[in-house]
Amino acid sequence: MRSMTSGRVIALLLVMMPFAAWADDPIGQIKTETGAVTVERGGKAQAIAIGDHVFQADTIVTAPDGTVGITFADNSMMSLGPDSRLALDQFRFDTTTEDGVFNSSLQKGTLAVKSGQIVHQTPEAMHIRTPAALLGVRGTEFVVRADGNS
Repeated sequence: MRSMTSGRVIALLLVMMPFAAWADDPIGQIKTETGAVTVERGGKAQAIAIGDHVFQADTIVTAPDGTVGITFADNSMMSLGPDSRLALDQFRFDTTTEDGVFNSSLQKGTLAVKSGQIVHQTPEAMHIRTPAALLGVRGTEFVVRADGNS
């Protein structure tokens, strides 16, 4: 087996850099929060506050006294109620074509959603998974509650 030359390795890294940067781009921002709200990212939990960014693969957790409102890059808005847990599984949005995908998992608690440009362009592009169901979002606003014990 031939080994890669350093020039080939550098070329490969340069080609892959835009994809790595895309994965690190924020997908939304905290607009409101009350009480204790944390984000689980990379296996670590940390407090989150108004103005902080959220990223694909983050899990947002509210304590029994916590609520949080998030606005996403496509202008979707989500509000989590007290004692909730939401995983931001997949988010991709092209600002030029307004094409994308938005998948998240409400593991427990309450979630209110006002869909954004992703759903306006492609109605089947947003899904919310709960322990009991998978919701395909076709409307513009809805509220869902997940028990977490299902």
